[in-house]
Amino acid sequence: MALKRLTIGTFNLLNLNEPGLPIYTGAGWTEEQHDRKIEWTARNIRQLKPDVFGFQEVWHVTSLEKALTKSGLADDYDLIVPPDTAGKRIVCAAIVRKGLLTGTPEWIVNFPDKFRLESSGDDPQTKAISVSIDSFSRPVLHFTIKPHADHEDAHVYVCHFKSKAPTRIDAEDWYRDEKSVYSKHSTAIGAAISTIRRTAEAAALRFLLTDQMKGNRKSVVVLGDVNDGQLSNTANILTGQPRFLVGDSLGGGDTALYTAQTLQEYRSTRDIYYTHIHQDMMESLDHIFVSEEFYDNSRRRIWMFDGLTINNDHLHFDDHRESGTNDHGIVCAAFKYKPMKTEAADIVGKS
Repeated sequence: MALKRLTIGTFNLLNLNEPGLPIYTGAGWTEEQHDRKIEWTARNIRQLKPDVFGFQEVWHVTSLEKALTKSGLADDYDLIVPPDTAGKRIVCAAIVRKGLLTGTPEWIVNFPDKFRLESSGDDPQTKAISVSIDSFSRPVLHFTIKPHADHEDAHVYVCHFKSKAPTRIDAEDWYRDEKSVYSKHSTAIGAAISTIRRTAEAAALRFLLTDQMKGNRKSVVVLGDVNDGQLSNTANILTGQPRFLVGDSLGGGDTALYTAQTLQEYRSTRDIYYTHIHQDMMESLDHIFVSEEFYDNSRRRIWMFDGLTINNDHLHFDDHRESGTNDHGIVCAAFKYKPMKTEAADIVGKS
């Protein structure tokens, strides 16, 4: 296969489960709600139809199969879902245009064996710290695609990090023992726990990515609901905070990731990127990060950014159960095949 244009999307499905089955937020979907949810999901798949679509919050494979069938595009895609996705837990999943998928997909549950988050303190005023989290809240989906025969496979990661919602602590023994002390602090403590967990997940995935990308030409795409903004510490850990727009195609970092949001902002006179609304605050929680092979100004560019779309009008209506919509925007980025010319790359390498 030799695509001239590659499109990649991310789609949080808001607890896509079969009707009548419970979801962790409480009551599940009725038959009518489920039907509307399937219809709306199918409509968005049909409208955007990217080559790769990463999904979060899939509970049941049957519901995702229904949406794909309803879209009329089931024959065009390979469906990537864990074999035991039967409504008991949420997972990351994907659809990949037939002919692109290579190898066998995997779901990464545990952090790398050598990964550590501990320190004895790096100055006299900094006390020791240790974080014992050793697994992802939602397993990270990893698979490979070959969008162009002249280049190596590209690695795709679909992730879903811990939300900003405060972790509940009211069931903890220490909380119950001194409820009068902790009850008024539960929101702050819970939010801190969620942030620590999300930060650990970002660092663990970054650990995996650096090991894979360092010193080679492997193309990488990371997409999903990271539950944090473009300039957050979570995103900064994942991307490595690379420099943009250095000119003359001299840019590109070996292990850097570039966010499609920033690439879009450089082509627009107005920033209207948001994928979630909470208490009237518009935020960007859903992202597509790409390695230097997808960065316009990289000397090792293979794919050039060709625009980004976000379906997010439904976020302005808090009627997701009635309308079948979800509570996140749907992000889709496009890249056209335009490798850096060998002559230019050679000149840069000798300069």
